[in-house]
Amino acid sequence: MTALALKRIVRGSLAEVGISFEYPYPYRSDTKARSTTWFEHERGFGLRLYPTGREVYIVQTRMAGRLRTITIAPSTIISQHQALTIARRVIAYAQVGHDPATDRARIRSAPRFGNFVDEYWRRWSAQWKASTLATHGVYRRLYLDHAFPSIFIDELNEAHVTQWFAALNDETGPGAANRCLTILVNMLTKAESWGYRLENTNPCRTVRPNRKYRCERFLSSAELERLGKVLAEDQAGEDKLKAVVASAVTLLLLTGCRSGEVASLQWSDVKGNRLKLRDSKTGPRTVWLGDQARAVIAALPRQRGVAWLFWNPVLCKPVLRIGNHWPSIRNRAGLPGVRVHDLRHTFASHAAKNRETLPMIGRLLGHRNTQSTSRYAHLDDNHVLGAAEQIGTAIERMIA
Repeated sequence: MTALALKRIVRGSLAEVGISFEYPYPYRSDTKARSTTWFEHERGFGLRLYPTGREVYIVQTRMAGRLRTITIAPSTIISQHQALTIARRVIAYAQVGHDPATDRARIRSAPRFGNFVDEYWRRWSAQWKASTLATHGVYRRLYLDHAFPSIFIDELNEAHVTQWFAALNDETGPGAANRCLTILVNMLTKAESWGYRLENTNPCRTVRPNRKYRCERFLSSAELERLGKVLAEDQAGEDKLKAVVASAVTLLLLTGCRSGEVASLQWSDVKGNRLKLRDSKTGPRTVWLGDQARAVIAALPRQRGVAWLFWNPVLCKPVLRIGNHWPSIRNRAGLPGVRVHDLRHTFASHAAKNRETLPMIGRLLGHRNTQSTSRYAHLDDNHVLGAAEQIGTAIERMIA
């Protein structure tokens, strides 16, 4: 903070107390014949007396290793209490490092929001996975590029973000709105790191995201039986594409993998009784295969020159979107509303019902923390009722 910046603070403070007097700087003789009386209980605040008899209040404070002295006002036009209030304000500004000159330089260098989006993508997207880059690119094109037209990045405030998020919820679903808000939070955090915004001024902090929908849907034993019949029929049928898709869905059920992880499998990823996934939501990981899962993979047709496990023989390309074929299987199995991801949920829930621990389930699913795993540890009502009956019976025996 410069002396000029501190003087501007003094002038602004004088204006607040009703004083707009522009005083000249006192004449300083070659002998510097002046004296300063410092107030005992107010560090840095004093009264300076010049040889001409002029008395002015001053304040001293240290900034960036330099001691700065600022003249407040002559004692003839301001009271000691008013001067002390201004002195305290100057010292407080100096201690927190607030510098209007720095603010003006930052404002001059801050880009408009649209230009900052380009810079953020250019400087930061290299650290994203390819799937993340593709997903973020869609959200950027649809909801971010024109979110705040003509607004500079350092001018973006809570009102702007709140209004944008409300309109976004009317335009898209709650999940997509939350994802866009997360991207914006990260963008504005980088704006602070890169000097375009003051620290701790992210306006997204006060915006409450939409409540996350916790899907607890998993297939019961009867539903699994119906799904198994449909998959078995497709695998035994003459339609080669249906057989390949049925095998992929079966592997989803037996491993708890995400649909994208199974669809992207190549023969080089199969290592005996495990799959070495080159990439997943949490990075490369190992998926262990049981006898049933290994049997599914062994039964797949393997063609020369084809690296993919699940190959579309009609279009001669890999089956990368299992979800496109899922509605047909789901409807024939009588499972309305069931998603492909619910098969992963089913795998984890049945593991929990079989008394597997959360750490073990998390390892099977490739989770990084147990918090992610805990949402899969749901039990159906019959299982809970059975557990309650067992506990009640044990306690009854003890108190009988």
